Amino acid sequence: MREILCESTFFGVAVSILAYEAGIFLKKKLKLAIFNPLLVAVAAVIVFLLLTGVDYDSYAAGADKLSYLLTPATVCLAIPLYEQISLLKHHAKAILAGLVSGVLTSLISILGMAVVFGLSHEEYVTLLPKSITTAIGMGVSEELGGIVTITVAVIIVTGILGNVIADPVCRLFKIQEPVAKGVAIGSASHAIGTAKAMEMGEIEGAMSSLSIAVAGLLTVVGASVFAGFL
Repeated sequence: MREILCESTFFGVAVSILAYEAGIFLKKKLKLAIFNPLLVAVAAVIVFLLLTGVDYDSYAAGADKLSYLLTPATVCLAIPLYEQISLLKHHAKAILAGLVSGVLTSLISILGMAVVFGLSHEEYVTLLPKSITTAIGMGVSEELGGIVTITVAVIIVTGILGNVIADPVCRLFKIQEPVAKGVAIGSASHAIGTAKAMEMGEIEGAMSSLSIAVAGLLTVVGASVFAGFL
């Protein structure tokens, strides 16, 4: 049975989709932030692979096909942004200030953590791109001499965490302005966080979509500068 599963091209795709659908079902049923569909899907896939004894490479051979959809899906985020273009122009200065603040906060926090915990330069630059989308973060990490595989894992964890806590944090600090919510979520937790912003509202989703691109570009420049601080 295991051999049949491993040889199937779409085995990884099927497992990934079923795990995510299970996450959506649990989220709707239990209505708890911890049951984030992506978080549940990751945990479910890990448990499935451990129980069946299927190795990761066999799973990834099929699941990687879903990765090809990441770029066009990200491009599609431009649609809600275009629909809110007038709002973007009206709040241009505030949005830019928020994005710069978000990127600097991320970079400074990593620098502080590296100093406190005595991280090596390699470990430090590995963490610098944690808040930007995987496609950009991988390139930044490789260019600066980081460990790309760990960078990818950190980016995913950051995104999931942002997706889970975005709503509670906004309520805790009484952040009600849709533009502020979108910019904060997008600059802190990239595309995975943007999925949550889309759920919160059209404006939040549009601003978060914008933040993915701009924060990514700012981080490319900022990370190169901060890499020299340690």
